[in-house]
Amino acid sequence: ITIPTETAEPEEQNLEETCGLRYVVIPYCQRFNDIRCFLFFYCILVMCQGIIFGLVDLSHASFHKEYDVKTSEKLVLTLTYDVSSCLVAVFVAYYGGKMNRIKWIAFSSFLIGLGSFFFALPYFSAKVHKSVMEMEDICQEKKLIDVCPKSRSSFQTKYLTFFILGKIVQGIAGMPLYILGVTFLKDHVATHSSGIYLGIGDASEILGYGLGYTIGAPQLKGPENSTTDERIIFEPRQSKGAGFWWIDFLLASGIAWSTLIPILCFPSSIAGTERIRAEKNKHLPSHDQQLKDEQPKVSIKDLYISIRYLIKNPLFMCQAVSKAAESLVIIGVTKFLPAYLENQFILTPSVATMLTGVILIPGGSVGHLLGGVIVSKLKMSCKALMRFIVTTSIVSIIFLVLIIFVHCDPDKFAGINENYDGTGELGNLTAPCNSHCKCSSSIFYSVCGRDEVEYFSPCFAGCKRSKTLNYEKAYYNCSCIKNGLLSSDIEGEFFDALPGKCDTKCYKLPLFFAFFFSSIIFSCFSAVPLNLTIFRIVPERLHSLALGLSYVILRLLGTIPGPLIFEWTIQTSCTFRDSNKCGRKGRCWIFNKTYLAFILVGICK
Repeated sequence: ITIPTETAEPEEQNLEETCGLRYVVIPYCQRFNDIRCFLFFYCILVMCQGIIFGLVDLSHASFHKEYDVKTSEKLVLTLTYDVSSCLVAVFVAYYGGKMNRIKWIAFSSFLIGLGSFFFALPYFSAKVHKSVMEMEDICQEKKLIDVCPKSRSSFQTKYLTFFILGKIVQGIAGMPLYILGVTFLKDHVATHSSGIYLGIGDASEILGYGLGYTIGAPQLKGPENSTTDERIIFEPRQSKGAGFWWIDFLLASGIAWSTLIPILCFPSSIAGTERIRAEKNKHLPSHDQQLKDEQPKVSIKDLYISIRYLIKNPLFMCQAVSKAAESLVIIGVTKFLPAYLENQFILTPSVATMLTGVILIPGGSVGHLLGGVIVSKLKMSCKALMRFIVTTSIVSIIFLVLIIFVHCDPDKFAGINENYDGTGELGNLTAPCNSHCKCSSSIFYSVCGRDEVEYFSPCFAGCKRSKTLNYEKAYYNCSCIKNGLLSSDIEGEFFDALPGKCDTKCYKLPLFFAFFFSSIIFSCFSAVPLNLTIFRIVPERLHSLALGLSYVILRLLGTIPGPLIFEWTIQTSCTFRDSNKCGRKGRCWIFNKTYLAFILVGICK
């Protein structure tokens, strides 16, 4: 197989071009004809898409809580972006790499704004109202509980339609940004400076994702652990808009579209490229020397030959699979870590989600940025880059292994690992002491009894009376709680249980945080070096295609199966699931902590 080549790029025909819109050249703008100015607008665009990703993930979390979404619909919402980007990656990389890359990146800017606009559409003219169903949280012999969701609303249909469409557009928009934008940066800076520029670009995306979480967090309303089934429902019938999701998405659209004109003003070859290219030509590898003067036509046949050449390159395939493995870990941990923290260290969902962001976002940003800076400052060769990747990966695995020893002992839970003082059965929340209470497992509202045992709800503890004093609720006359020290409230009356989980006296969260944060940093150290290694081991004229093909492999082996694998493994560690009274699979309320720890470490390794 002969090594394929490309047609001469526009940069080679005109190395020094002016800044402007086609024939409109503004002399004042020439001072911005600089790769650092391009990096500034590129980072804004990358950060903007990160903000959109953060908002979308929070919106999905809220949507799944409020509505009964089918498993197939969840899969479509989760995988649409990765599938759409996978389908177009090779064609964008091949044809875009042979054309004016600036126009492709500007088109990406337009699509990112358009996709965000689609995400805002379901929330236009949608008013938030709360459909509240009061449920007594104490033991009653007669009560009717109906927690099954109502029929599909028009908002639910609109949400699924426009979010799927928006994710398709975002998937297409991402490929010119992360393939052509990266190669454009690499071509316009010195060989050993590219790591810094690429590291800044990668860090911008992760910071944008964290900013999206910060912007969207106030939209997540409603109690997380309550005896009132309070659902926040969006009804498009209402004329007045409530909730601000649409404002957030429109703001992101405006930011993306604001970069469109500035990016279009950059030439296909930024000033100063001639000197940089001349310096690079002095140190061309052998495969680039052979292809220096060859200029075949752009064709499907050439695309096929190029892909075949890359696939038969063992070093390239090894690096591409490494990128897929890294993405599998990051995507999976993003989905898995909140549930792990919530169940392992007895945290509320909001705190667990916040800590996940604190671990992943700074760790990922620092890792990507420092990885690029280190390899650039040390001016690493191709072999040194691969040694750096292997070393940092080993250190990351060591920190992950240490996490196995940082977990809490299971807390006592009535009906799960405690049998109601010998009167009940493990795996069954109902016992003789609460069988007359007609309790429901559809609403999880845990209480801690004076016997230091956790109960699924005050009803399952057999509590017959409750009282709120100074905004603190207490439960009395609980038939399932017989042991423990008696405590009195401010009125001198003895209570049996308080809302919330029992103190497991586990203080290992800071140690877990330190180990996992370090593991994420060292894992992300390899992100930029992986791209740089790909650029070193394939011909220069195949850089865009190589990056595009690596993204296809990343999607097929990493980001597409990743969420499915982690979701399945999380469910296998379920200890107690809601009863299936509505004809669907109930929600898992309680997980096996030890099993969660081994799953987290095992999959990440």
